[in-house]
Amino acid sequence: MIPFVGLLVLVFPAAASAHAFGQTYVLPIPFWMYAFAASAALALSFVVVGYFVTAKDAVRNARTVDLGGILWARGGFLGVLRAFSVALLALTLLTALFGTPNPFANFSVTFFWIIFVLGFAYATALIGDVYAALNPWRGLCDLIEWRYPGAFRARVTYPAWLGYYPALVLYMGFIWVELFAHASPRGLGLYLLAYTLINLGGARLFGPDAWFRYGEMFAVVLRLIAKMAPVEYTSGRLRLRQPFSGLLKEPADHPSLLLIVLFMLSSTAFDGVHQTLPWVHIFWKRIYPPLAAMIAQPYLFFVDIYYYWQWSMLFLSPFFYLAVYLAFIWLMKRAVRSERTLRELALDFTFCLVPIAFVYHVTHYYTLLLTQAPAIVPLVSDPFGWGWDLFGTARRGPNPVIVPADWVWHTQVALILVGHVVSVYLAHAKALELFPRTGRAVWSQLPMLVLMVAFTTAGLWILSLPIAAGQVQLPQTGAIGGVALT
Repeated sequence: MIPFVGLLVLVFPAAASAHAFGQTYVLPIPFWMYAFAASAALALSFVVVGYFVTAKDAVRNARTVDLGGILWARGGFLGVLRAFSVALLALTLLTALFGTPNPFANFSVTFFWIIFVLGFAYATALIGDVYAALNPWRGLCDLIEWRYPGAFRARVTYPAWLGYYPALVLYMGFIWVELFAHASPRGLGLYLLAYTLINLGGARLFGPDAWFRYGEMFAVVLRLIAKMAPVEYTSGRLRLRQPFSGLLKEPADHPSLLLIVLFMLSSTAFDGVHQTLPWVHIFWKRIYPPLAAMIAQPYLFFVDIYYYWQWSMLFLSPFFYLAVYLAFIWLMKRAVRSERTLRELALDFTFCLVPIAFVYHVTHYYTLLLTQAPAIVPLVSDPFGWGWDLFGTARRGPNPVIVPADWVWHTQVALILVGHVVSVYLAHAKALELFPRTGRAVWSQLPMLVLMVAFTTAGLWILSLPIAAGQVQLPQTGAIGGVALT
């Protein structure tokens, strides 16, 4: 029952930038006002969308404008860009493995976690899926194939049943490293080296086309984010489209892709909640005491169990989200008496969740991007931390960026609300496609509206929760895991 309660907390995503506060954040106005206003705005947007948006509007909004050929896709320019991306991968690996162990003076840590994982991912929502062309691991395969023709000829046909499960497993491992591994620069280098070998092995076994469509984690996740972009690249041509319309072009083609979208949601929620007092209390006040009574000197033993429990909650979170999502899809199916199967409906509405997952990620990490990204300027001149000054920027330390807490909170509220409103529109447009009669489309979305209102309210609530502790510490004054037990 207790693990279920823990997962119940997770079902409501949180962007918990409360990490930066270190204590309970005193909101500018009472929390219930935020919750009521956000929920009311979401409900009002549902009424407006349901009344004004018709099937013809949804079709009209899916139109694109052809802007012609893509400059960087012509001639050898694309090859130069791919070579540059491979060089950046090599530099990241080399600086991680052989550079200074100080993470703040090592190029690899800032470039990978801040510039690539955060900055490039957020930019993808604006510029589209350029990663598909610049993927450094795909470029490395092309380089090897050029030197050794046939090296990546597919040995095995990629099985349809496998879907995106390799990418899901790698994504789960990536989030585990981010949250729990506390990797040093050398540790990051070893993880990236292992990931490089996995990609080379997957491409050699299944062929590059299949592996980088289904198996490479960054390719899959960034392709999902790129569906929100106002531009798309098709057959070497650039097309403009309405933002987010790419999410309506097609349904998810495999249940594993649904799990990836749900893990985008649940992992951010887990990161936001797993150090808060209510979450830590679940283990140390509910699970620990009855078990400790049965074991002599149990604390050191349960420190390990505590982390195993945290890890298991992370890995189980998307499946709990899946159960909740399917429950509301089933209610939708019953509301309109649809003949489509539960599986088909679940895949039809999968991409409608992407904006919510994206804005939760942005609200969680954008302050980190703002404060840490400028550090890359001195690091490009001294990537190994050896005292170099290649470009004359090594002594130009960035000015500290201080983001006011009130400003952070208000932007988080706005982003969360905007993400949910966009998802309301997308879900309604998809419903109009599946159920052309406006009345049926509106009725089909009532269960989703209830779920989104719950997500919004609970997400805002978790934003203001107090943080317990980043690490479990040995008890000194009657505290376990940073939580006072008295």
